[in-house]
This record gives sequence, C-alpha cells and structure tokens, in this order.
Amino acid sequence: MQCEEILSIFPGMLREALAELRVNTNNLQEIRIRAGRPVTVLCGNREYISGRVTDGAQVNEILAYLSSYSLYAYEDEIRQGFLSLPGGHRVGLSGRTVLESRKIKTITEISSLNIRFAHEIRGCADGLLPHLWENGRLLHTLIVSAPGRGKTTLLRDCIRQISNGSPYNGGMTVGVVDERSEIAGSFRGVPGNDVGMRTDVLDGCPKAEGMMMLIRSMSPKVIAVDEIGSSDELAALMTAMHCGCVLLATVHGSSMEELRKKPVLKDMMELKMFERYVVLDCGKKPGCVKMLLDRDGRETGRGGMIC
Repeated sequence: MQCEEILSIFPGMLREALAELRVNTNNLQEIRIRAGRPVTVLCGNREYISGRVTDGAQVNEILAYLSSYSLYAYEDEIRQGFLSLPGGHRVGLSGRTVLESRKIKTITEISSLNIRFAHEIRGCADGLLPHLWENGRLLHTLIVSAPGRGKTTLLRDCIRQISNGSPYNGGMTVGVVDERSEIAGSFRGVPGNDVGMRTDVLDGCPKAEGMMMLIRSMSPKVIAVDEIGSSDELAALMTAMHCGCVLLATVHGSSMEELRKKPVLKDMMELKMFERYVVLDCGKKPGCVKMLLDRDGRETGRGGMIC
C-alpha cells in the first residue's frame, strides 16, 4: 500500500489539510491526528502543522475504516497499542486503557492516531554489508538506533541482500519474526516488502516464541527480529545462537551508554552475544551509520562512507 493509497481513506477535510500543507507524500514519515487539536505531519524530518482541527467523530471514522469496521477483529493488535497496514505501515493508538487482572485488555475512547509510514529503500545497506562479514562468516549484528532513524529500513535491506546473495555470500535462508508487521509488511500472509527469495516470515508472532518456531520448523541460517528488549527474547536469542543461527536484530537506544543502563540489554552486552554493533546517526537518508563497534565495544569504523 503506497502513501497515496493510505491518504485516500482519510475524510475529505484531512486530505484537504494535507493538500494545503503542500507536503511531498513520498517523503511522509508520520501523520498525527488528535481529537480537538490540529493535524501535524512529519515529512522529510520537518514538521508541518495544519490550521484545521479534527474532532472525535473524525478520529473514529478513520479508525473504523482502518479496521474494516471491525475493531473486535483487531483486538490483539489494539491491546498492544497499534494497527498494522499492508506495506509495513502502522497506526499507533492512544486513548483509555481497560484493565483485566492488572493487564491491558483493550484500548477504548481512542482520541489520538499516529500513522507511521514505512519506506522500503533497496540498496541502503550496500555500504554496511562488507562490515558484517569476517573471514567469510556473517557476524551476529545488533543495530542500535533512536526512533525514526531507519533501523527497520536498514534491517530489511540487510535481510534482502543476505537472502538473495551478495558479493559476500551465495544466499542464505533467513527466518524473520515480524511481530508488528513492519519488516516484511505482510498482508494475508504474503510479504509486501522485498525481503529476499530465501526468506520465511512469521507475521504477527511474539519474538521469543517465533524464534523457537522458526528453528523447529524452517531451519534458518539467519534469524532477524526488530526491537528486542525483554528477558524472554534474550533467552530465545541465546538458544538460537546455540543452534547455529546468526542473529540480526535492532534495539531502541541513542547510544551504547544508554543500552548499558537497561537491565536486559546490559546482560546481553556483558555476555558479548553480538559481534558487531551498528549505531545509527540522524542523517538525510534512513540508516546513516554513526559508528561500528566490535563485541567488546571497540570502534571498528565510522559513518560517512556507510550511509
């Protein structure tokens, strides 16, 4: 689903507001819709503010359309605070949480939507890939990035090239656990994004369980996951390594120092699970590399040429 197709589902007032802002829809990053407040648009790393204000009825109209008029069918996703769209795009939700046994059952009275657009950029990992191999072996790699810097975009292109084959490998079987449908952008089980000819995708599956399922059923050489962080995921990653799988993963973080302050990630670093850390910078293109580190945290290269 292209940006223009998503825009077509909006009420006329919102489409008019975007037209007035004169944004390039191909560079859309986020559209935030909040009841009682102006629509804000992030496009090309620049924020645009509409002079029009949306109301609760318009928010509900958009949400109803996105869920095919059946919010109940999307209950599992809503519980996690988002809806997935074809192409890897995602709609974040904010409203009143309903608890059951101290756990979130669902979100009601939704008043804010954050539509995040996924951008598939083939070739954005060209400069990085040579640094992920050592003596003919793919290294366990963790991409570290603050939100919005292209870590998922970069991960997707790494998966595509490793799966299809590159000057550094003849093609490897890759298993992707796509918990939030952002990597492959699957729709009805079929990836909407190009993740390579030797890639198998578990869509909408929790990462820890999905990694074990892939190992048992698909025998991947490489396992790729987005946004790790829980103790269950750490245990699954360790199991995958012991089974001979190479890991490609991403994590939220603005620096290595920030990772060391998070209990689970600190343990992961102390165990030296990953052999290559890729720290992203805020650049004009998604996936600009600020620095490369080895498993001991020593620099092995900087960005600039890797962007």
